Amino acid sequence: MITHNVLQALKRLALPAELLTARPKRLRFLLFNMPGRLVHHARRLILRVAAAGQWTAAYGQGLRLLPVSP
Repeated sequence: MITHNVLQALKRLALPAELLTARPKRLRFLLFNMPGRLVHHARRLILRVAAAGQWTAAYGQGLRLLPVSP
């Protein structure tokens, strides 16, 4: 139930409108399985995404929309 609630919040807050009706499997293949590398540099954690495409930009915009706690 918690996973369902988190996915619903993610879809409503951070993803484009066309992904509002996306099922978890589609989200997994589009967003969560993107190849990338976490880099720790200068006390910051950076996600370097190897894939270039339309969903990469949506992923970055969605991350900026989500509230971040210190």
